[in-house]
Amino acid sequence: MTRLRFLGTTSDDGDCPTLYEVEGTTDVLVQGDRVTDPEQLAQLRDVKDGETFVLVPRDLLVRFAPRTIAPEMVPFSEIVTQFREFKHTAFRLETRRGYASDRNSPKWGRWKSGVDTSAEPDNAWRENVRAQTAEGKRFERVRLVDQPLTEGQQFLLDSGHSNVAAGEDVRNLPRPEADRLGLPEHDFWLFDSRLVARFVFDEDDTTLGVILSEDPAEVPLACQARDAAWHHATHTADFARAVASTG
Repeated sequence: MTRLRFLGTTSDDGDCPTLYEVEGTTDVLVQGDRVTDPEQLAQLRDVKDGETFVLVPRDLLVRFAPRTIAPEMVPFSEIVTQFREFKHTAFRLETRRGYASDRNSPKWGRWKSGVDTSAEPDNAWRENVRAQTAEGKRFERVRLVDQPLTEGQQFLLDSGHSNVAAGEDVRNLPRPEADRLGLPEHDFWLFDSRLVARFVFDEDDTTLGVILSEDPAEVPLACQARDAAWHHATHTADFARAVASTG
């Protein structure tokens, strides 16, 4: 199935116009009001059967159109060094309702059997978080959550306390609020407000790889998404207490 990735819009209340990237291609899909003015249509050149034409504000293209050709997907392993080598901040936006990597982990089985996974011994990830945050660097993460929480989201909430204890600042944001803020519908890591690693998943929530970008349009969009999500999200401890009080 061909997937569209939302790039941005300058419209209000969900109206046109909007830009999308056609994933796996170099194409950008433009959504806007159809051109019906006969005088404008008469001035178009080399019109082919099946073509249609839309009007979009110049600002939409200036702000959101990619400046570079989309790079190829690479294995997630290619960004592993970034988690040690970043200089200031590593931010993750998590948008999915579950992850195959969680469901296939031994920790998932322990959690399903009722084991408290919130205070397990450090693993390589948490050891690195402690090392990097000790140098003054920041690991930040915002997770979109549904109401009620999916099983995968409940697992991450219960087990995520160990990440917080290691030094990550993990927060949670209701999906309707994320939609209102116009946040992206894809996961990404953002390193030092400079490099975006956008995840590609299959239909079973398995990570296929990441697409790395320093595109001067995509990076600012990721920074804006981070700032909006961070401002409105709730700390893990506070969110967990709220969930427990309504359970």
